[in-house]
Amino acid sequence: MCTTEYEALVNHGGLKGIIMCRYRAKCALIFLFLALSGLMFLLRNILTLENLSWQTSSHAAFPQMKSAPPYQTHTFCSHLGLKPTQDEALEDRYLLKAIAWPKLPARPAPAPLYQTSDPVHSLFTILPSKGQKEWHVGDQLEALVQMHDFQGSPKRYGGDFLVARLHSPVLGAGVAGKVVDHLNGSYSALFPLLWGGSAQVQITMVHSSEAVAVLQRLREERPNRVFFKSLFRSGKLSETTTCIPCLPLNYPQQPLCNYTNLHTGEPWYCLKPKLLSCDTRINHAMGGYEKPLYTNQEALLFQSRLNLKVVIHVSGPDRINVLPQKIDETELESSTIKAEPDKYTPSGYYYQGTWRPLCGTSVRQFNDSSSITQCLTGKVIHMYGDSTMRQWFEYLSAFIPDFNLHRSKKVGPLMAVDFKNNILMNYRCHGPPIRILPVSTSELRYVANELDGLAGGPDTVVVFSIWAHFTSFPIEVYTHRMWHIRQALVRLLDRGPGTLVIIRSANFVAMDQTTSKHSSDWFSLQIDKVLRTMFKGLGVVFVDAWEMTLAHHSPHNIHPPPPIIKNMVDLILSHVCPDKKKSWA
Repeated sequence: MCTTEYEALVNHGGLKGIIMCRYRAKCALIFLFLALSGLMFLLRNILTLENLSWQTSSHAAFPQMKSAPPYQTHTFCSHLGLKPTQDEALEDRYLLKAIAWPKLPARPAPAPLYQTSDPVHSLFTILPSKGQKEWHVGDQLEALVQMHDFQGSPKRYGGDFLVARLHSPVLGAGVAGKVVDHLNGSYSALFPLLWGGSAQVQITMVHSSEAVAVLQRLREERPNRVFFKSLFRSGKLSETTTCIPCLPLNYPQQPLCNYTNLHTGEPWYCLKPKLLSCDTRINHAMGGYEKPLYTNQEALLFQSRLNLKVVIHVSGPDRINVLPQKIDETELESSTIKAEPDKYTPSGYYYQGTWRPLCGTSVRQFNDSSSITQCLTGKVIHMYGDSTMRQWFEYLSAFIPDFNLHRSKKVGPLMAVDFKNNILMNYRCHGPPIRILPVSTSELRYVANELDGLAGGPDTVVVFSIWAHFTSFPIEVYTHRMWHIRQALVRLLDRGPGTLVIIRSANFVAMDQTTSKHSSDWFSLQIDKVLRTMFKGLGVVFVDAWEMTLAHHSPHNIHPPPPIIKNMVDLILSHVCPDKKKSWA
């Protein structure tokens, strides 16, 4: 074809022969180039297929993930740095805005301890009620907090991590407050008045603004301060190597085994054993913690009873007496408390030790085996997550006596069956990263993968709690995981209409200088905000463990005590089998 076209352009006979000869040579070169290009394309495909295997020997051979993460990388997790789509970039900016935290003012060197926030010198005051001398149920209480440093000087910038609650030990009542940072060293704590009688304000400084800045640095610069290990074994030969999910740009160029999940693109890497191949990996376990992480000066910012979870003193009275509502209402019911646009409305509150949500389904009390069994009859309950979800399984499985199967009580998988009432309940831990006793790699399942294997439907309940093992990693590691789970939930709800999905939020934990490095409540707060933002409007039920642990009188613990667990389980069972007469929008 090319010769014929070219001949039409040449009319001279002798010149025609010369040009034809030269042209045929050029065509031969073109064909040779095309042949080489095809060969290179074939070799590239072969290499791509090889890179998608479970093994790799260097950073250059890492496979690209099939699905791009929904965010732009902001830390050293270079393998998550694929360019996002326009919608994903927009969501990323929205999530970053949701968790934005005030920055410290610029200074040449970190502030010495005596210039940092001191909860003992700081004070809060209950502000008088607006336009009246009395407090009534339905009003909003406000307390003003002024932070000072250890010299007693007022702070002039914000960023302290404060939490607040209003409670009444006599009435077994409590509600979480909302703290507003005015960015000038002062804060407002807002509380809805939901019960009559005594109400006492408690405000706690979890971290100073200077301590939060250290935690931010650790999260961004030391993403692998919690690391893991795997055992490789073949015959009598065995080796143990370190494993991590996040590969910083400056990570040592060592041979690695790539265990990235091909279905979701969830990354996971282990150092390659010296004598064994990557396919001889048999388990996963907690490895340890990097040390040291704090400088000596930074360590001073994380001292229990000094500046870590310390209650702030009050100037004046710390409690008020709340009178009944002004309108003619003789009984305080949770259903009568309506959200108002200009007031802070929490998810719920305790009264007489019982959790009362302020919207959604009315909570029923499931106090015996018969009521729980009746509610769960004909149901299949799938539970996924960390040990805070396993708590729910353990509570409910005590009421399902027929059959209880487990490989390991702490690791799982766990299963409980009631043949008579056709109840099946199972629990499985989420995939890595997970700080856990040694677990077989065959039992490491990603939640998104598991959800894609469910049929769903009106008799299916899916419950998950995934947060505690992600607190030490950059926020994009958690966002990436939640994005895939969200997509799997959308697919599940499409093919199985009527599936009930319940998500448990993060909760407060006990903290000291050591645990703050990787499990601070501030890390949990950031994760909790991402979780709520990403699943908002999806038609799922949230169990607000954050507020349920903050509002309760029990000391903070990563595994909340039985009274809180019972209230949580009563809440989820009330959604499984709601009392239609007492539910509201």
